Formats: sequence, C-alpha cells, structure tokens
Amino acid sequence: MSDMGGIESGKPGRDEAHLTQLDLALAPLRPRAGPLAQLDRALAPLRPRAAKPLPRERTALAAWFWEIDRVLLGLIVVLIAIGLVAVAAASPVGAIDRSTSDVTVNPLHYFYRHLVAIVMGFVVMIAVSMLPRVQARRLAVGLAVLFGFCLALVPLIGTEMNGATRWLGGAALRFQPSEFLKPAFIVTTAWLLSLRVRDPSLPVVPLTGMLTAIVALLLMRQPDFGQTVVFCAMWAALLLMAGESMRVMGAVGAGGLGLFVLTYLFYDNGRQRINDFLGLNPDAGGGPTQVELAHNTITHGGFFGVGPGGGSAKFHLPEAHTDYIFSVIGEEFGLVACIAIALLYFAIVARVLLRLLDEDDPFVILAAGGLAVQMAMQAVINMGVNVQLFPSKGMTLPFISYGGSSMIALCGGVGLLLAFTRRNPYMARSSNRTKRSGR
Repeated sequence: MSDMGGIESGKPGRDEAHLTQLDLALAPLRPRAGPLAQLDRALAPLRPRAAKPLPRERTALAAWFWEIDRVLLGLIVVLIAIGLVAVAAASPVGAIDRSTSDVTVNPLHYFYRHLVAIVMGFVVMIAVSMLPRVQARRLAVGLAVLFGFCLALVPLIGTEMNGATRWLGGAALRFQPSEFLKPAFIVTTAWLLSLRVRDPSLPVVPLTGMLTAIVALLLMRQPDFGQTVVFCAMWAALLLMAGESMRVMGAVGAGGLGLFVLTYLFYDNGRQRINDFLGLNPDAGGGPTQVELAHNTITHGGFFGVGPGGGSAKFHLPEAHTDYIFSVIGEEFGLVACIAIALLYFAIVARVLLRLLDEDDPFVILAAGGLAVQMAMQAVINMGVNVQLFPSKGMTLPFISYGGSSMIALCGGVGLLLAFTRRNPYMARSSNRTKRSGR
C-alpha cells in the first residue's frame, strides 16, 4: 500500500527504485545496433526513471505567493502606480491652495506623503493577506468594534476640517475612522449573515440593520452624507447577495428612499449639494459649482489629454488631489486614460467574482463579494461626480486619490480579500487524483 501511495503521489516506491537501479546497472550490456537495439529504444519510455528530489523547504512567504490571487494583486498594484502619477500631477494644485503669504508648501508635498501612505498600506496588505481565513475574520470583527468606538468619539473629540468633523488626532497623526471601519463592517456583516446557514431562526437581518443605522447616525453627525450612502448601500448589497426575498429588498429600498427624502428636508449640507447639482440653489451667484468645474476640467483634455503637467483647468478645481483627481487625469492624460481606469475597476470585480465561482463557504462569498463591490461602488460614485452624473459627495477614488487613511484602509481591505480568496493550487489536483483512484 505504501508503494502504491508513493506512485500516485509522484514519488517512487521501493520496487520502482530497485528497478531503476537495475536498469542503470544493465545499461552497458544493452546492444547498440540491430533489432535488439531498436526494441531497447522502443521500450525506453516504459522504464522507470529516478524521481527528481522535491524541495523540502516551504516557508510561509512561499506558501503565500503560490496561494494568493496574483492577478488580483497585480491589478491593484497597477492602480496604485496610476495613483502615484496622478497625485504627482495634482499635488501642485493642493500645494497652492494650502500655501499662504508666510508659508509656501512644496509642490510635491502631497506626492511625498502619498508615497509614504502607499508603503505603509502595502505592508498592511501583505501582512493581512498572509492570515488564515479564520484569523482574518476575527481581525475584521475586532477592528469593527475598535473603529466603531472611534467613530462614536469623533463628534466629541474629533478634528474639524473644511466644515466637517471626521478625523481623530492632531496635525502630526490624524486618521478617519469611517475609512477603516468600511472593510471591517463589510466582513462583520457578512459573518453575521452567514450564521443563518447554521440556524435560519437567527434574526441577523434586523441585527445588521440596527448596526447599519447606528453607523449612519454617527456619520450624519459629522456630517458625512457620502459615507452614509456607501454603508447603507453595502448593507443592502450584502442582503441581496445573501439571497434575501424581494419583499425584504423592497422594504429596504423603500426605507432608503424615505431616508433620502428626510435627508433633503432636514439635512442642510445634503440639501445644498443636491440643489447645486440640480441648479436650484438661488444663492449660487451664477458661478460654477464644484461638479461643473470638475466636468470642465475632465473635458478640457479631450481624448488624449494635454500631457503630463500641462493642465491649466485643474488650478481652478478645489480638492484636485483628492475628490476630483479623476478630472485631473482626464485633462492631462485624456479620456482614454479615464476609460482604462474604469476598465481596471471592472476587471478587479470580475476577477473576484470568477474566483468565487467554485467557493462553497457562504461567509467567504459574502465577505469577498462585499469588499469587491464596495471598492467598485466607491469608484463609480467618484467618477460619476467628476463627469457630472452625481452631486458632490466628498469621496476619494480608490487607490488613486490622495489620502493616508483611505489608502491604508483600502490596502487592509484588499489584504482581507486576498486572505479570503487564497487557495492551494494543488488541492484540486489531489482531489481529482483521489476520485480517479477510488480512494
């Protein structure tokens, strides 16, 4: 039995090893010409061969390299590289906006800070992606509790910038809890929804809805209408992926529409942005809005752009290195580059969904699918604002916009995504061989 197991696994058994040694010993006695030589050459492929020694060293890094989705990682790296070029093009605009008569900000100040955030984020991504699935899930749940608590502290001790209180910490070290909460919230919600597979009586939908409502209320106090929309939409998307009935989804949609109406009636910041988008703001004074400036910038470059560093419309654009960096890319590199970026996001989502086709763990399907959809949703919203399809929401373009909290949080989310989609490339071969051999 042990010899047969060795043959099936690719390693020579004892009898096969003896035959190999005997074949080598008889090699000088074989005829080199004539009919016997022809017969000997014909039988050569059937003789047992000495097996190549298998590598014994299997480090954690080697296992990680062979098990992760390297195509997905490559697509993310391409997006990060594009972001470096885009931030370098938009950094002078931000530097001019932050400069005063006493202080002159380096034109590449935001590029250097963005580079530091990329290094830190990449380390977080690799470290998280090396975790087993169970540990990655536990880490996400723990981070959801931690950053949920931090989000509750923002209205109390948060730092105000541009009329909104969304950050914790001082000027030297400041982070945005909502950015870090997003991937952790998705994984935690996916875990709670997957528990219903074991016990269908668990009230996971009301529980996750209550958690989403708490997060939404904390975000509206900052105020941050854009992130509120993302959290609520991600909860609805996870419910849809979990197979909720159309009656439940209809109720969720009606509730979302009602909340949107209440927001317009009682939330001044949201009402102003919607009115600006629809052209209903009587106090606009005839000047272009942020969305109109972004649209003018992205169309100024035409199909192929004006060239790196040659943009002029970007200097009239507020937050060119963060919320409206897509317009800077359109002006300097053209609509071709914008289309290529949109296709990259589409390829990332498609790659994750293809990776989940043969997955049978409900939690992994919900968590990985939710993380991919969250990234795509944020990208669609940002690009839609830049091309004047949506009102301004103050949302970054994933892996491209400047922002330390956004970059590190997104890298952590991709690390979770890579951890959940890790797969041993030899498991399928082993299972197929076991089925064929009847064992």
